[in-house]
Amino acid sequence: MKRLILIGLLFIAFSGFALNGPITVASKIDTEGALLGQMIVIVLEKNGFEVVDKTEFGTTSVIRKAITAGEIDIYPEYTGNGGFFFDDTDPTVWKNAKSGYETVKTLDFERNGLVWLTPAPANNTWALAIRKDLSDGEGIKTLEDLANYVNGGGFIKLAASEEFLTRADAMPAFQEAYGFELSNDQLLAFSGGNTAQTIRAAAQNIDGVNLAMAYGTDGALSALRLVVLEDTKGVQPVYEPAPIVRKKIFEMYPEIGELLKPVFESLDLETLQSLNASIAIEGLDAGDVAEQYLKSKSLID
Repeated sequence: MKRLILIGLLFIAFSGFALNGPITVASKIDTEGALLGQMIVIVLEKNGFEVVDKTEFGTTSVIRKAITAGEIDIYPEYTGNGGFFFDDTDPTVWKNAKSGYETVKTLDFERNGLVWLTPAPANNTWALAIRKDLSDGEGIKTLEDLANYVNGGGFIKLAASEEFLTRADAMPAFQEAYGFELSNDQLLAFSGGNTAQTIRAAAQNIDGVNLAMAYGTDGALSALRLVVLEDTKGVQPVYEPAPIVRKKIFEMYPEIGELLKPVFESLDLETLQSLNASIAIEGLDAGDVAEQYLKSKSLID
């Protein structure tokens, strides 16, 4: 019997079976969320962790409730969302990458037992992207130009997620800062947060849509002839992606921080735009794109 147990342990050790975990990895339901979530899944699996894959789990509010309830263990979040999570903070904190990260890192640990790991040096802030033909034809280059166009009777129809349309720091903040408002019949709302849907709706002029919710790291914008409108008033915070993990899990497996650090440090703006484009434009699987990238950077074998 002892010999059989020994053989079994040796088999586990040399067959690549996970000895750590399980760890439940989740992500939001958008292109970049799927990409980053799969990177976390792959890196952990390659380093001997048993992983429960719940990527593309839900919206910010849904996934946030899940991690604070202990239903999931780790997922990629954005530093700028700290202003949404902790609305008692100074809003200007979130406009700076370093101060935003340090603030959310401290507050989330103190109040929720969540550990923020190393962020990526890419600002995936919310933006509005307009059809290039409309931008060129009407001279709409900034959000101020958009406000003037709307207030002057110009037709605009926006495709966006329900979260973007309702969160105080998203579309309502843009409208308040720039002094314009879109009516319900000027909105096409999607239940998820996938910008692949919103920017395609504008590019294809679906149901009259000519304006789309977008992210700073969207790789499909130029290919689909959409132009990001400049936020001249700096309404939006800096949104750098970083893995966040429950304190209990991090204390059990502190090596997770070092495993994911080089991965996220390698993801600058241009890299994320390119990887996101592979998924949104070329239709490649997020897991395949993540694995190919990690191998190309020698981050996994």
